[in-house]
Amino acid sequence: MPHLNDDDVSQSRKAIVAGETALGIELGSTRIKAALIGPTSMPLATGSHSWTNQLVDRLWTYDLDSVTEGVQRCYADLARDVYDRYDVPLTSVGAMGCSAMMHGYLAFDAAGELLVPFRTWRNTNTDAASRALTDLFGQNIPHRWSVAHLYQAILDDEEHLSRLAHITTLAGYVHWRLTGQQVVGVGDASGMFPIDSTTGQFDETLVARFDELIADRRYPWRLSQIVPTVLSAGQDAGTLTASGALLLDPSGALEPGAPLCPPEGDAGTGMVATNTVDVGTGNVSAGTSIFAMVVLERPLRGMHREVDLVTTPSGDLVAMVHCNNGTGDLDAWVAVFGEFATALGVEVDSGRVFQLLYTAAMSGDPDGGGLLAYNYLSGEPIASLEEGRPLVVRSPGSRFTLANFVRTHLYATLGALRMGMDVLRAEDVRPRNLYAHGGFFTTAGVGQRVLAAALDTPVSVGESAGEGGPWGMALLAAYLREQRDGRDHETLGEYLARKVFHGGSFETITADASEVEGFDSFMDRYSRGLEVERRAVELL
Repeated sequence: MPHLNDDDVSQSRKAIVAGETALGIELGSTRIKAALIGPTSMPLATGSHSWTNQLVDRLWTYDLDSVTEGVQRCYADLARDVYDRYDVPLTSVGAMGCSAMMHGYLAFDAAGELLVPFRTWRNTNTDAASRALTDLFGQNIPHRWSVAHLYQAILDDEEHLSRLAHITTLAGYVHWRLTGQQVVGVGDASGMFPIDSTTGQFDETLVARFDELIADRRYPWRLSQIVPTVLSAGQDAGTLTASGALLLDPSGALEPGAPLCPPEGDAGTGMVATNTVDVGTGNVSAGTSIFAMVVLERPLRGMHREVDLVTTPSGDLVAMVHCNNGTGDLDAWVAVFGEFATALGVEVDSGRVFQLLYTAAMSGDPDGGGLLAYNYLSGEPIASLEEGRPLVVRSPGSRFTLANFVRTHLYATLGALRMGMDVLRAEDVRPRNLYAHGGFFTTAGVGQRVLAAALDTPVSVGESAGEGGPWGMALLAAYLREQRDGRDHETLGEYLARKVFHGGSFETITADASEVEGFDSFMDRYSRGLEVERRAVELL
C-alpha cells in the first residue's frame, strides 16, 4: 500500500468513521485476504490469513470450520490494520462482498448440514461426468465445475443425493452465512452450470436436458430447485445480519446492516481488478492456479476441451483457459532455498527469497538452458492428466545453473496456459494486450516479462497486481453502493473507467524476439516431454 501523508490519513479516518467504505474478502487457495477501500477506490487497509487444503480420501478439501476461522482471522487482521493506521476501531462498512476460488461442490441438506466434505476446484476425479456432460450439452464442462461434481456423485450412486437440498460455491457459502441468502454472482455461477448470456441465468434448455438425463434416478429434486439464485453485478444480494456480523467479528464491534453485492469467483474479481470486463479485453491471474480470461466479441466457432465458457460479473461471455497448477511447485522450491539460507545462518524473509530468485532467473538463457520442469502437483485437464507428479528433467548437455533452474520453473508455471491459449489463437482470439495480477507478478518485471514471452503478447501490470482479488471484490461492493445511490444506468465497465482507472497507471512489457523464441523452444521440450509426466503418474 502507498504511504499516506497526514491529510490522507485524516480523510481516510473520516471515511472509515462515516462508513464511506467498501470491504472485499477473498478466499484464495493459500490465503484469505481482505481489502477496505474508501471514496478514492484505493485500499485503506488490508488483512490476510494463511491456510491450506487437505488431501482426504484422494480428494482435495477444506474443512468448513477452517473457513469460518480463516475469515475471522483475516477480518481481525484487517481491523488491526485499520486501528494501527488511523487510530479508530472498525465498527461499520458502507458495503461489502465476498469472493472465493471458483467451482467445486458444496452440498447441504434441508437443515443446512454439509453432506460430504467440500470438493474443491482442484479435484479431477470427475472425468467420466465431464466427458458425458460435454457431449450432452455440446459445450465444454470442465472437471471442476459444480455440475460435473454433482453428476459424478450421481454416476457413483452416492448416498447423500437423496437428502440433497442445495449446492453452492465457496463464495456462495460464505455469503449465505453472512446474509442468509442463497445467491451467487453470475460469474461464479458460470462455473457451476452453463449460463445463457442473453438472460444472465442458468441455461434453461440445458437445465431441462440435465433433469431428463437423471430422471430415472427419481431424486426428490430438480436441478433448478437446488442451485442458488443468480445475480449480476450491481444487484442487491442481501444485508449483513446480526449473526453474520458476529461470524466476521466475534468481538461484537462490527455493526450489522451493510448491503452485500453478489458473491463472485476469483476470476471475476481478477477481471474487475484489471479493468478487463469489456468486450475485447483480457487478463491473466497467476497464483496457486493460473488462468486467462478474454471477453469475447463473438461465440467461438467450435467446442474445445481446453477452453471454458464463463462470464464477467455482468454476464458477458468470456473464454477462460484454466490450469489447475500454478505457482505451488515453484513456491515449494523457493521455500527450499529459504531453508538453505537458514542453514547457512542467514535469516531472510520469504519475500526477499522470492525477489532474489525471480531476479536471478532473468540472467538465465532465453530457453532455460535446455532444462525441463512440470509443476503438476495435481491433475491437469488441459494436459489430459488426472493426477500430477512434479518433475525436473535435464540432459547431460543442459546448462544447469541457478538462473536457468529458476527460469525453467517460471516457464513451467505457464506451460499449460500456453497450450490453452494456442487453442484460442487458432480461433483468431488474440487480445492486443493482457493485464496481469496475482502473486506471480509481485516481483516487478519478472513474471510479467515471462508471460509476455510465453504468449507473445504485451502484458500490463498495475500497482495492485499482487493483491488484486479482494480489491476487485471491494470494487464490486462499491459499485453496488453507486447503483443504490441512483447510478443504475452505469455499466460496470463505465463505473470502473470513471471511478477507478481514469488516472491509473499500468506498466506494459513487450518481450523481444529472443525471449519469444526461447519460450517457444522450451514449449517444444514441454510438449514432447508430457509422455514422461504421464509415465511418472503411472509408475510413481
